[in-house]
Amino acid sequence: MSMPPDSLVPALQNFMQAGQVLARSVLGFLDSQQQAAGAGGSAVPPPDPQRFAALQQRYFEQQAQLWNAMLQRGKEGAAATAPATVIAPEPGDRRFSAPEWQSSPVFDYVRQAYLLNSRFVRDLVEALPVEDEKAHNRLRFLARQYIDALSPANFAATNPEFIRLAVESKGKTITDGINNLIRDYEKGRISMTDESLFEVGRNLATTPGTVIYENEVMQLIQYAPLTDAVAKRPLLIVPPCINKYYILDLQAENSFVRYAVEQGNTVFLVSWRNVKAPQGLLGWDDYLEQGAIRAIEIAAEIGKSAQINVLGFCVGGTILTSALAVLAGRGEVPVSSLTLLTTLLDFSDTGEIGLFIDEASLAARDAAIGKGGIMKGSELAGVFSALRANDLIWNYVASNYLKGQTPPAFDLLYWNSDSTNLPGPFACWYMRNLYLNNSLRIPGKLEMCGVRVDLGRVNMPSYLLATREDHIVPWQTSYQGTRLLGGESRFVLGASGHIAGVVNPASKNKRSYWTGGDQRGDAETWLAGAEERKGSWWTDWSAWLAQHAGGQCKARAKPGNARHRPIEPAPGRYVKEKA
Repeated sequence: MSMPPDSLVPALQNFMQAGQVLARSVLGFLDSQQQAAGAGGSAVPPPDPQRFAALQQRYFEQQAQLWNAMLQRGKEGAAATAPATVIAPEPGDRRFSAPEWQSSPVFDYVRQAYLLNSRFVRDLVEALPVEDEKAHNRLRFLARQYIDALSPANFAATNPEFIRLAVESKGKTITDGINNLIRDYEKGRISMTDESLFEVGRNLATTPGTVIYENEVMQLIQYAPLTDAVAKRPLLIVPPCINKYYILDLQAENSFVRYAVEQGNTVFLVSWRNVKAPQGLLGWDDYLEQGAIRAIEIAAEIGKSAQINVLGFCVGGTILTSALAVLAGRGEVPVSSLTLLTTLLDFSDTGEIGLFIDEASLAARDAAIGKGGIMKGSELAGVFSALRANDLIWNYVASNYLKGQTPPAFDLLYWNSDSTNLPGPFACWYMRNLYLNNSLRIPGKLEMCGVRVDLGRVNMPSYLLATREDHIVPWQTSYQGTRLLGGESRFVLGASGHIAGVVNPASKNKRSYWTGGDQRGDAETWLAGAEERKGSWWTDWSAWLAQHAGGQCKARAKPGNARHRPIEPAPGRYVKEKA
């Protein structure tokens, strides 16, 4: 590097000091967050001095280049000089897309300086001598939270959009933003959509049906037929208990439940209870015995079929498969086919969710709620939002509070905000035995409902869907389910993420999916040989399910039977209970 002009020497000295301060700040933050998360007592190790010096040197040079470019623009005039791009946002980063971020030399500098600082922090974390990969991934996650929180887009003084809108509205956007903040503070969460426009049972979860059974764990809904003839074998859907079921029944145009009914299926669906204190003692076995197994029995009885078809989504799929393994251990095979949507059976790689599940944190949680208590839905919602903090936290901080905007109507985000509590014993057992110990994949290791379970005995045709951008259930790990289940399996990979990849209506024919890879190889080998097909995976699944219909019969006009009479119209009381 050539000698800098005298005018830049003080700036370079400041950059050197700033880099050292930033490094100390980041390491201190990472260390404190690790301790707060119960991740162990060891301090974050310092980076190798030579590697840190190289990182700092590059940081100095680029900050000096950026500073000099800003001074030059100031001399020549912002309008006359195009902004110098020292560093650009990553693809898909919309935080700095407004023209004010580049048209002003000051805000252009603020934007790029932040991006340089962000890269320095990421490089610093990579330079830490941490041998354990899970521990290193935890530090990467924490560093990303630090970086995202300190974006200049999140603060009034450093966000030019806030300033422009405040001037144009004569301060109204400031007042509106403060009012939005007060309302969200009273609710205890950030608003992601205009919640006044949605109501479960009015314009969400409206597929016609009836609650025909309920117990302490769940309600069972039977949906009214939409075709004259239906498959002889009913279809039972087991959604995740971590969220409410109506992600699969949002509005008519994007309802998976309605689509399944329209395809000529008698559909039953488990609506899990949003547990309160009286249900705080429920455990994993209760969700199997009183949830999935009881629902299978009732659907078969009402459908007058020796076997039914079943579908599980996310943890609902894990519960359902575990229940089938219990039934297989009892010598029962009441299911003809199994569909699993974005489901983990092998928990060897659980993505970022698993980073903070370790022995220390689980011991603390066991002591608090393992014998009884509640894991609050707000806590779970916060964890999931942190996985995509820029999209699900800071985006709304900027738009709701700085810009004074009301978030647009979006049914999926309304559902996302409708959190669900879990019983403490259930949550602790699930995290310890599956996320931490990965025991479900080992035949005979886990006892459930008095049976040593073996997934290999779940011997029936299966349809496994994963989604390519899933940050909750990595698709490569979901693929491992094809190795664990008995029977012939069909693996399908959908586009998009954990929710949008599943809720991909056939009527809109968007996105694509991959099928036909060689399942004898690993996940990447399968993908290399798979064929991409345009449109929704729903049609592929429906054609597959039709092979297991068991023939057709006339649709039943009345829900339930003599033993299980109608209780109330769908969607039922349980799904409307708030956390």
